[in-house]
Amino acid sequence: MKFAIALFSAAHAPSSRRALLFAQAALAGGHEIVRLFFYQDGVYNASDSVVTPQDELDLPKQWRAFVSEHQLDGVVCIAAALRRGVLNEEEAGRYQRQAVAVSAPWELSGLGQLHDAVQDADRLICFGGA
Repeated sequence: MKFAIALFSAAHAPSSRRALLFAQAALAGGHEIVRLFFYQDGVYNASDSVVTPQDELDLPKQWRAFVSEHQLDGVVCIAAALRRGVLNEEEAGRYQRQAVAVSAPWELSGLGQLHDAVQDADRLICFGGA
């Protein structure tokens, strides 16, 4: 089965951990992940600027390792990222900001990437959100 996974909640939310566990289990079960799409507060899972307390799981670090290890398509919604100050080098330059918070393996792109992933996947699985 081919999955598209959308994550709407911040790194400290339980649903972010559940999304990672689901993604890991999907690949371990022989399934395919068409795309991971981070939207709304989910963009914080891709941020290099999140500092996790020492006694908590560092989910942004785990997501980065997971996406890199499996060479997955990890897309961060550009509109949601800009709104939250989660910028890559290109956008930081465009808006004359000094803080760069997103780097490889993440890609900033539009909501159309989620639409495309849904067209290619058998199932869209969403985590978090209001």
